[in-house]
Amino acid sequence: MDIDDIRRDIDELDAAILDLLNRRAQKAIQIGRLKEQAERPVFDPARERLILDRLAEAGKGPLPADALRDIYAAIFAATRLLEKRLVVAYYGPAGSFTHIAARRKFGSADLRPLDTIEDVFNTVEKREADLGVVPIENTTAGVVPLTLDAFVESNLKICAETYVDIEHYLLSKSPSLDEVARVYSHPQALAQCRIWLRANLPKAELVPVGSTARAAELASTEPASAAVGPALAGELYDVPALRERIHDRPDNRTRFVVIGRHTPPPSGTDRTSLVFSVPHKAGALHRALALFSSHHINMTFIQSHPTKQTPWEYMFFVDVQGHAEDPGGALRRALDEMADRTLVLRLLGSYPEAQ
Repeated sequence: MDIDDIRRDIDELDAAILDLLNRRAQKAIQIGRLKEQAERPVFDPARERLILDRLAEAGKGPLPADALRDIYAAIFAATRLLEKRLVVAYYGPAGSFTHIAARRKFGSADLRPLDTIEDVFNTVEKREADLGVVPIENTTAGVVPLTLDAFVESNLKICAETYVDIEHYLLSKSPSLDEVARVYSHPQALAQCRIWLRANLPKAELVPVGSTARAAELASTEPASAAVGPALAGELYDVPALRERIHDRPDNRTRFVVIGRHTPPPSGTDRTSLVFSVPHKAGALHRALALFSSHHINMTFIQSHPTKQTPWEYMFFVDVQGHAEDPGGALRRALDEMADRTLVLRLLGSYPEAQ
């Protein structure tokens, strides 16, 4: 067979795939109607995770599992729109990494940037948005305190999570590095590219601004300037990438959570987040956390956070593997026992672990 023969085969396969996608879309419309009648949420991350796990297990290649997940994430986002056009608030502005996380999870949903993390929580609580997307931790910078503060005050639940690799680009309309006189970006982004900037633009003025998106906007109007930010910011403000992936740490990632009013059912591979406080006496924290070990529950994250009510008193944010409503019940039993060893214990959500 020559190239033309193979391409004709591909064309036939594409036609078959298109037909199957439309048939799948019709089923999604039917499910949307049934969900509406039963007042069930459109976004069902547990079901999506089950599908992805099944396909990854069944896949025999040559497509790798990561590629299958990306393809089906796009299918989920597109067919979800046929059920309902979700309104998703996110911590803005447009072109930020939170925007990237929201687009990756919800595709062409009605994505609405907001100025603060608190605004995202308030908008979802007031039902002006179906869901919200906020950052919760970064591999190099640690937790996002404002998100933890918002969870303390809110009754919203974490219903999903996603990770975004923090990849920075040098965005500029200058034809070469020699012509770049100043570099705009958020202070954290500048810090994440410090080694590259020192080596490649030692004489350029580094100018901190409020966001990477604002930096791209400034670079779009000043020929001798550049911005450090994600590729999406360059696309939105029509600023080409002069250099790609200039960040110093290739393993830098941020974890984002989706907040809403519903808790998804168990998917088989879940995470549970909770916050609690303990009496101010010796051994209290150990007694509470020891329950996870005794019930063979793996703890993946712990962070102390000031209560902001009493000086030197702390809340503890914890992530563990498992779902609070797992049929086996180990986590549920641990939480029931934990209630007797804590002053405050609140479940922030059980949701599918991101892959």
